[in-house]
Amino acid sequence: MHDTTDDPPPKHRLATLLATGEGGTPRQLVDWCVMALIVLNALLVMLETVGSLDAQYGHLFEAFALFSIAAFTVEYVARVWAATAGETYTRPVIGRLRYMARPYPLIDLLAIAPFYLAAALGNVDLLFLMRPIWLLRLTRLTRYSSRMQTLERVIWAKREDLSIALSGATVLLVIASSLLYYAEHDAQPEAFSSIPAALWWGIATLTTVGYGDVVPVTPLGKALAGLTMVGGVAFFALPASILASGFLEDREATPMTCPHCGERLGARDPNRPPHHED
Repeated sequence: MHDTTDDPPPKHRLATLLATGEGGTPRQLVDWCVMALIVLNALLVMLETVGSLDAQYGHLFEAFALFSIAAFTVEYVARVWAATAGETYTRPVIGRLRYMARPYPLIDLLAIAPFYLAAALGNVDLLFLMRPIWLLRLTRLTRYSSRMQTLERVIWAKREDLSIALSGATVLLVIASSLLYYAEHDAQPEAFSSIPAALWWGIATLTTVGYGDVVPVTPLGKALAGLTMVGGVAFFALPASILASGFLEDREATPMTCPHCGERLGARDPNRPPHHED
């Protein structure tokens, strides 16, 4: 007979099963099922906007949406219940509330709350209007994808450098839009009616999109636009180089993992954000 005296309690077994990115066949299976459900729900939200598909398969869409709500609700409740199994959230009430206040559990709650709110109010239209919120589930994919977690770590590690680049681009945007307003306002009072209105041109130009609905027509305006384009290329190349260096540094700091179970074998740089606990 199997000795069960050393078996962990159900709460700890559930917490282990729901742990993301830790390796092991059962946990990987749960991760893949949740990821598939998230992607299918995002696809469902998009397909529902196609009138012909919604008219023909709307009842199937509704049935799958109800199934998804039930599945995500069970998963959310299970995660909250098992949160106290670890050392971070040991207190039954306060610990679970602290866990629920974390970013990913909040996203989980926001993804299912519209359904229950609409059901409680008996307002089907409200549920339809709030369905775009379901796309928040896509952000949960960072839990299950090591590549998405790498991007998250790199952005966090380079947050100061990225904020400097963003600040510089913002300053350039305001200056360029202001100068174009004074250069073009008399020639195009409707297109450049104010500096805030000129910001649309500035954003389209700095990002090198060149939307084309607002363009300078005066010689001074064209000259300023040319300088703005050059400055936009220079400033918006900075984030790419910052992220590239961050990926190289993250690869060097990434710990080795076991090829069989996926468990981590080394420690990560303590300055980097910890692995997701939820």
